[in-house]
Amino acid sequence: MADLRGQVSELLHEAAETHHRVYAITDGDDPDWATWYSDWLVNLSRLPELLATKPVRSELTHLLVSLDKQYVREAPADRWEDYYSRGLVDYFASRV
Repeated sequence: MADLRGQVSELLHEAAETHHRVYAITDGDDPDWATWYSDWLVNLSRLPELLATKPVRSELTHLLVSLDKQYVREAPADRWEDYYSRGLVDYFASRV
């Protein structure tokens, strides 16, 4: 499970780098970032393969927004990618 979380964390980091390049003209500002991330993660990354399911994009968007709110509220020492990865992997593992 830790290896899977690490791989998903790496994908989230890659998504962040890609998003920043795409939104460079706005210095990365994108109020609807979660929609962009979920589309990229579902359609252009290995996330479905890693999770052994193709998440519904809107569900993944909702999860990302929820995890972001939790992360801001809790202010953990973890990198955001690791925190979100745990949440995503645990959520989808519970649905199998």
